[in-house]
Amino acid sequence: MAAQNLVQKILASHLASGTLAPGGEIEIVIDQTLCQDATGTMAFLELEAMGVDRVRTELSVQYIDHNTSQNGPENQNDHLYLQSVCAAKGVHFSRPGNGICHQVHLERFGIPGKTLLGSDSHTPTGGGIGMLAIGAGGLDVAVAMAGGPFKLTCPRVVGIRLDGRLRPWVAAKDVILHVLSILGSKGNVDTVVEYFGPGVATLSVPERATITNMGAELGVTTSVFPSDEATRAFLTAQQRTADWRPLAADPGAAYDRLIEIDLAALEPLAACPSNPGNIRTVADIGPIPVAQVVIGSCTNSSLKDLRLVANVLKGKLVHPNVSLGIAPGSRQVLEMLSREGHLADLIAAGCRLLESACGPCIGQGFSPANDTVSVRTFNRNFAGRTGTKNDQCYLVSPETAVATALTGVLTDPRTLGMACPAAAMPAGFLVDDSLVLPPAPRGQEPAIVRKETIGEPPCCTAVPDDLDGEVLIVVEDKITTDHIMPAGTHLKLRSNIPKYARVVFECFNEPGKPSFAERGLAAKAAGKAGLIVAGESYGQGSSREHAAICPMYLGVRLVLARSIERIHAANLINFGIVPLLFQNADDYAAIAPGDTVEIRGLRRQLVPGGTVAATLVKADGTRRAFALGNSMTERDIEMVLKGGRLA
Repeated sequence: MAAQNLVQKILASHLASGTLAPGGEIEIVIDQTLCQDATGTMAFLELEAMGVDRVRTELSVQYIDHNTSQNGPENQNDHLYLQSVCAAKGVHFSRPGNGICHQVHLERFGIPGKTLLGSDSHTPTGGGIGMLAIGAGGLDVAVAMAGGPFKLTCPRVVGIRLDGRLRPWVAAKDVILHVLSILGSKGNVDTVVEYFGPGVATLSVPERATITNMGAELGVTTSVFPSDEATRAFLTAQQRTADWRPLAADPGAAYDRLIEIDLAALEPLAACPSNPGNIRTVADIGPIPVAQVVIGSCTNSSLKDLRLVANVLKGKLVHPNVSLGIAPGSRQVLEMLSREGHLADLIAAGCRLLESACGPCIGQGFSPANDTVSVRTFNRNFAGRTGTKNDQCYLVSPETAVATALTGVLTDPRTLGMACPAAAMPAGFLVDDSLVLPPAPRGQEPAIVRKETIGEPPCCTAVPDDLDGEVLIVVEDKITTDHIMPAGTHLKLRSNIPKYARVVFECFNEPGKPSFAERGLAAKAAGKAGLIVAGESYGQGSSREHAAICPMYLGVRLVLARSIERIHAANLINFGIVPLLFQNADDYAAIAPGDTVEIRGLRRQLVPGGTVAATLVKADGTRRAFALGNSMTERDIEMVLKGGRLA
């Protein structure tokens, strides 16, 4: 048998159909699932729509970590529904305050060699512990909870060999920022990143998880580290030694691309506004004034991260021009900081303590002032994601963030003039799972609580053979799901599709002109399909399936783009929107809002890898023929033509 890399080993042990040839369609068995509350309500409504009485995975967990501000009744209504449906369907429920899903799952549930499917794009965090952990739309996760396999394109595997050891004040965050500077934030669809080499042993599990977490910004399917003695030490400290198993690539395993990184050669880096792939060294950016620093998120809120921050701040005071927020990733981290005295040091230094939740990372509070710089240890800095329009958000390591909080300007921590504090892994973590509620035993399932704000998942109709579509909007490259469906204060609307659909593409609406939602509904009423036209890497970022559901509700039936990201393309298909690809950049450039696209015989033209003949009709009546391609499989086409998976 040929030598296998780690990705191939895990895929092979979970293969339900297909063969492990990159580019082909495969299905894998899913061992575990996770949902968070911004995506979970719709996922469980979809599970109910399937008629599933109880989940069939080894473990499924629902976390409450996104919609925790509870402005109005909607969030708590969702939480009551989720707690009751989890009890009824066999799912563990992590209560509000227990922490961020990825941090808690790593601490308490992740198992090397298992597969994890999560309705959150940062599910690959689990790769830090040797899982094949993949983000997906809620409907795909619902299918997995129902016992169905997960369909994906067999990935290419990029091997990243790590050598050496990080120098003081250089962090795991700088590793993934360096990888982003190499691979970029687009063009990596259907790829998995696998880390190996002697440098891996120098990184703890929390450091590895930082790297795999922000690997989502590469646009890859997932990232994974081997399971070794550091993994065993972490699981033993979590009182889960029995979950450990060694996992690594075979000697001589091949990779589709090989990248070598000397950890000792790295220096502090930052992702500049407004894309995680916009990487520069902190030293090169220079000492720009900073008004806000936030340390936390699922990327950098571990005990190791916050111990270091507390040790740097001990006996010092945050710069008077800086507002510093600290958000521990889990209740375990927060309580250990408290018991060790670090919390007192943070408070004494002038930190503002935030909830153990996603919070500012998704625009839920702690937004920066206008025309100021915010420095954050998060994973995304898309424009407006902080909750402030025209924001200037830089993504950095906790080391750089705390140095900046002390000086008031973006600061390379190596210039602080002090030794970098040690932040060793504890021999044992504080283990208390009392905020994780197990499901009810069979026969004792409670009634499911449905308040008036809980809606139903909408279904789409079959795709017509002849389609006349109105171009509702034309957007450029790297349009994220944040652009399509804003989060922040709108998150509470996610279980009410008619209301949430009103803010589709809100960031592109112009005062005094009909909104995107109004244009879509008007076209729908006139019997026309709605069309979205986009550039490269459409649908970057979050896994939020609402970026497909809400446009579908408004009558969108086609997305024409130069390229579409993996999760979003799957979500479009799941909800009956046909994703088609421009074959020629000039065709994309020729289309304007208000134009009409005519396609005759769409249903018979749609074949895997084939082209679709279309005609562009301009406002002045001129016509232009052009061709569109697709990357769908036969099964994708069958599903989308029927109107999506629920249909």
